[in-house]
Amino acid sequence: MSKSYRLPDYAEYRFSLKEGAIAVWEGMFLVAVIGYFFYRSWLACIFLFPVFVLFLREKKKDLAKKQRQELGLQFKDLVLALSANVKAGYSIENAMREACKDMELLYGTESLVCLEVRHILRGLDNHVILEKLLYDLGVRSRVPDIMQFADVFLIAKRSGGNLTEILEKTAGVIEQKIETDKEIQLMIGARKMEQKIMNMVPFLIIFYIGTTSRGFFDVLYHNLIGAAVMTVCLLFYGAAYLLSKRIVEIAV
Repeated sequence: MSKSYRLPDYAEYRFSLKEGAIAVWEGMFLVAVIGYFFYRSWLACIFLFPVFVLFLREKKKDLAKKQRQELGLQFKDLVLALSANVKAGYSIENAMREACKDMELLYGTESLVCLEVRHILRGLDNHVILEKLLYDLGVRSRVPDIMQFADVFLIAKRSGGNLTEILEKTAGVIEQKIETDKEIQLMIGARKMEQKIMNMVPFLIIFYIGTTSRGFFDVLYHNLIGAAVMTVCLLFYGAAYLLSKRIVEIAV
């Protein structure tokens, strides 16, 4: 890891330059679509800036959640590697060093887990205890499995528990939760697709009626009452979108 690398707080997400550019263009496109379909005015896009901000915030939340899921999956394999190395006779500190090599082969040197393990190894070289480093990772990761592992590891070290057994059980629990999450996502995959289609329906209806019956919606545009009605409709649509998104998000 480069010296300039900054360990992330996984509750937040920082766009890369490419991701930021794509997100901005997507947000601008969304605002333009809403401005046209709901107000038939490009000037309305200026007043729809809060929608742009809300879109970027939701985008960051989605990417942060995906990043935490990725870290959780990689951490499960790290625990398995630690368990195998401890069983082979390594101390827990040396087991972590060997596990780092395994993670580099499995996920690549710039993967989340490798960046975190290298940070832990530097801490160990500076005589920081492993329990503290794992606890710090648990706090920053916002991943319950990692936080629980850090707590259990701390108790086991202090009480002289069987680390090999603890590591094996922890990896098993994490793996079971990941498999359960995959099954749930598979079951609700169709519902997520339905949600995306339903989100497009209002725009498709407006487009269809506006194309086949020209002038039908004219009374709703370019006047104060029409703008007020469409604003209320937009607020209801936004609330329905956020509600539908929360419904299909099931945490394990």
